[in-house]
Parts: sequence; structure tokens; C-alpha cells
Amino acid sequence: MSDVRVIIQRDSEREERVVTTGTTAADLFAGERSIIAARVAGELKDLAYELSDGDEVEAVEIASEDGLNILRHSTAHVMAQAVQELFPEAKLGIGPPVKDGFYYDFDVEKPFTPEDLKAIEKKMQEIQKRGQKFARRVVTDEAAREELADEPYKLELIGLKGSASHDDGADVEVGAGELTIYDNLDAKTGELCWKDLCRGPHLPSTRLIPAFKLMRNASAYWRGSEKNKQLQRIYGTAWPSKDELKAHLEFLAEAEKRDHRKLGAELDLFSIPEQIGSGLAVFHPKGGIIRRTMEDYSRRRHEEEGYEFVYTPHATKGKLFETSGHLDWYADGMYPPMQLDEGVDYYLKPMNCPMHNLIFDARGRSYRELPLRLFEFGTVYRYEKSGVVHGLTRARGFTQDDAHIYCTREQMSEELDKTLTFVLGLLRDYGLTDFYLELSTKDETKFVGSDEAWEEATETLRQVAEKQGLPLVPDPGGAAFYGPKISVQAKDAIGRTWQMSTIQLDFNLPERFNLEFTGSDGTKQRPVMIHRALFGSIERFFAVLLEHYAGAFPAWLAPVQAVGIPVGDAHVEYLEKFAADARKKGLRVEVDSSSDRMQKKIRTAQKQKVPFMIIVGDDDMNADTVSFRFRDGSQENGIPRDEAIAKLVDVVERRVQV
Repeated sequence: MSDVRVIIQRDSEREERVVTTGTTAADLFAGERSIIAARVAGELKDLAYELSDGDEVEAVEIASEDGLNILRHSTAHVMAQAVQELFPEAKLGIGPPVKDGFYYDFDVEKPFTPEDLKAIEKKMQEIQKRGQKFARRVVTDEAAREELADEPYKLELIGLKGSASHDDGADVEVGAGELTIYDNLDAKTGELCWKDLCRGPHLPSTRLIPAFKLMRNASAYWRGSEKNKQLQRIYGTAWPSKDELKAHLEFLAEAEKRDHRKLGAELDLFSIPEQIGSGLAVFHPKGGIIRRTMEDYSRRRHEEEGYEFVYTPHATKGKLFETSGHLDWYADGMYPPMQLDEGVDYYLKPMNCPMHNLIFDARGRSYRELPLRLFEFGTVYRYEKSGVVHGLTRARGFTQDDAHIYCTREQMSEELDKTLTFVLGLLRDYGLTDFYLELSTKDETKFVGSDEAWEEATETLRQVAEKQGLPLVPDPGGAAFYGPKISVQAKDAIGRTWQMSTIQLDFNLPERFNLEFTGSDGTKQRPVMIHRALFGSIERFFAVLLEHYAGAFPAWLAPVQAVGIPVGDAHVEYLEKFAADARKKGLRVEVDSSSDRMQKKIRTAQKQKVPFMIIVGDDDMNADTVSFRFRDGSQENGIPRDEAIAKLVDVVERRVQV
């Protein structure tokens, strides 16, 4: 046998090794149980891959991002096998790994029941214990069609070879190269147990799936298109250990408690009435108080930072979006046109920037006016597919805290620095403190403007981001076609990451709108344009804060900051006077004068997550005092009335949590 030279890459170390022809990646990493696949010349391979001379090989551990995807993809195959063993008539759709788990789509006569999921999970455990081997097999298009003749969705995927989309998961099945089928083989006899069209890679054996659980089922359109048939999708999760699975399930339970849709109903904050439509929320009085407080504080801070407030309409002629390019690049995300004024197309606006450009261009501008910072709470409308609409975090109508800054090229660096500092400071004021930054750079296949302008803008953004002293994560090719951007990523109380603010440079719109200002030398010059949405949208930020605080907002945001609870009916009038005095100081105070017993009133206030309970009995009335009861059940007695109001005012003004 001839020798084969390979290079093993581990972190920054490279080891050259000579092996015999026929050596596999599994042989190379024998005895290292955590390694479940290999990356060869940048491409993921099964451990059964036979090494070639000159291969550069990198181990893929099960706990790595690639390793988790392979684990979850293999578990999706086991689930599909279990479904077809229990429901032989089920037709296979697509089964990719997704964040923290996997899913598989099935065409079945009736939706799966909770009992079905239990049976499927039990069958999966049986398959896992059998230790079936995953075996890759290259097939021709014709052979694949013959083998999968009873699987209509797989036949469609074979026809997509070379054009499969990542968005609908089809690219896990077919790519631009050769077609492959993965066989699940009996560990002892080698007989075929099940097979699926798939690009892989997969685990060597089902026995290497340490821990999994099926989570839920839902309806999903084939390949994400509402024009296609609705299939049944089963979601599951898989982890490298039972402890990690347990921790994940505990995390999900906590996240479910914090779900803004659930809390929104329980705390009477907002609703999304079916009569209005999916993704279109209405805010109830208590939710309206929180939202107004969020907006009012933001307005105040924007005024302090030199922003000028503007207002624009909700609809416009389509010609505006032809000029901006939205009809070329974004038409699928817009609501259909309304034909008015003798056939003129009008659109609900998906973005505010074109209208802000018209404000800039409404008269001649001088360099002395720059930077010009225009700010608006502008409501926009975007058509999201019903399957992706999610409460307030993915809505069809929402209000952006939208700013557009026009400045000279010389002012760009300072303006970006000021903007990012302002953004981070304001987010901290609302209680988010754990951030990292993401720098999205040019997609070489899709951009406008010169390479030099992109390089200058990208380097400026990088320097501005690094000055903040926060982790900076690159996002190569992630920028929009019109300019690079910085995204602020924030972690909430349970460690979830939310994309918050974006600061986006734009080389496109100033050109398309022919925006100009008169420079100090009297020549006409093009301004630099910066897009900036601090919250993203009011609705989404509302949802993030609601989940971050689990509904227990700090007093300055709470719809009811304190509730008066009388020990008996004789104390109601005293509390009403206290509440009236507190309201004069701008506090939101209510009195529970219901016929409920005091303990029930306390429980009601706790369920409503009111920051302070003001309890009054005979001793308080006689001494002209009140007692504070806090959310955690602790209590402070005998506080003089004026001092109690001053304490409440202080907590609200300092925006602290209690």
C-alpha cells in the first residue's frame, strides 16, 4: 500500500502525518469520542471519508457549532425513520438542523397528536439503541428518482439540484454537486433499515446521539410558500449530554414564563385582535402607559442630543419607492399597491428614509447646517408571511424610532462615534447592560459605490466600534448593498441575544435622490447619510423589555407604580388622599378599594407585578405614616407620608429596579 501524507489542523497547530491508503478520518481520530466528523479543505465530511494525499484535516467535535448541527441533523433522520415506521403512509419533506434543535416536515392525513409525539420519541429511542450506521452513497439523478419514486417531495428536490435554497432548508438535501443518499444500516447485518436524500454529513452511528427530546408539532407550508400544501412539522432538540438537554429544557421553561405574548395578556398590556389581523397589535391602557413613557424618555434624550423631530405620512405614491429603489429590492416585503387618483399607485410605507430625504431636499442646504439629525417615531408596514409573524417581535405594522443623519465626509467619524455612544447609553438607561457589536461588511457580489468609499467607511466604523471597548464580531458580506453597518447585540436577563440598534452608512440614497449641500468653497457636494434605528421598533423593544423584566418593570416604566392597600374600609379615604398627593408629583398610584380581603389585594398586586404596595392601618393613620411592601415580600413600616412620596419620586427619577 502506498503512503498518504495529511496535515492535521488543531487550533493554530499543524501536524503532518503519513498514513496508508484507505485510512479514514475515523482512523485518524480513533479513540477521541468527542470527534464526530471532519473538515477537509474547508468542507465537512463523515468520519468514513477516505483521506487523500495532501488533505488538510480538522476535527469536528460534537460540542462545536458544526458538531451540534451534525448531531441534530442525524437526530432529524432518526425521527423521520421513526415516523415512517409508525405511519408508513407519511411522505417526507425536509429535515434540517436549526438553532438549538431540528425539525422534519411530513405529509400525513391527520395532524400529529401529543400521544403520537410520545410514540415517535419512544421509537426514536429504540432506533438510537440499535446503533444503526449512517452510510453515504453517491447516486445519479435517474437512480435517485427511481429509489425515491414514492416520495414526491424528494423528487421535487432532485429537480432543484444546483438551485436549492438555504432559506427553506432544501440545501441540506441537494446541492450543486453530486446527489447522495444516506442509508441507515443495521449494525449487525448491514441490512438497509431506512434511507433519505441528503448531503450530510452525519454521525457514524445512531448510538452516538446522547440526548434528545421532541418539543412540539405545527403546520408549515412546503418550502415556506403559502401557495404550496400545508405539511405537519415536528420540532425536536438534541444535545451532547443529558445534563445539557436538561439545562436547555429549564431555559425554555423560563423563557416560556417570560413570553411577551403570555405576559401581555396576563398584565392587560396589549392584544392582537383577529378582527384587525395578524401582526397588527393594539395597546391597552396599561401597555399604553409603558409605551408612552418609553417614547417620552427617548424624545427627551434625542432633544438633548440635537435631533430635530419630523413627521411623515403612512402612505405615499409608488414613484417615491421607485426613486429609492425599494420597488426593485424590497417589493416582496411591501403591502400591495392601492390604485387611487385615476390609477396612481399608492403604497403603505415600509421605511421612513425616502421621506426624510425629501425633507432634506425641500430647500437648499449649507455645510453650516450639518450634521442635520432628523428623528421620527414613524409607523411602517411590512408584509411578513403569517408563519413568521410572532407577537410584537415580528409584526406587520410597527413604529420605528428612526433617525437619519446627514453630514459631511469630514464629520462622519465623529458623528458615528457620537451616535454609537448615545445608542449604548440610552439602551443602558432602559436596563440592558450586556452588549457586543457586530460589524457587517461588503458583499462582493452586491454593492453600490466605490471600493475606496467602502473601505473608508468600514474602517471608520471599525475604529468607532473598537473605541467602545466591547467585543466586536465580524459579519463578512453581511452588509446591505448600500453600505456597511454596526449592529448592537444585547443580552437579556436569561442570556438570550437580541439585535437592537443598527447604525448603517448609505452610499445609495443620496445618489438616487441627488441630495446636495453647498460646501464651504461654494461647490455642490453629496452628504454622507447614516440610518439609525435605536430600538429597532417600539413594539419589538417593548417585547424585549417585557421579557427581560418578566413583566416586573422598574418603577419608572411600570404602568402602576404603587397601589394603596387599606387594612380595612376605614383606611380607604386616608389612602385616597395619599394617592392624590402622589399623583401631583407625577406618580402613578392607585387604591384597591374593592371588597376583597387584604391578603387577596396583596396577591393581586403581586400578580400584576406592581413595584410598591402602600399599606395603611390604624397605627399609620394615627401617626400620619404608611408602610411600604416590596415585590419580594419585605416591608418597611412607619414611613411619614411626605417622605414616602419623596422615596417613590426618587426611585422613579433614578430609573432603578426594586
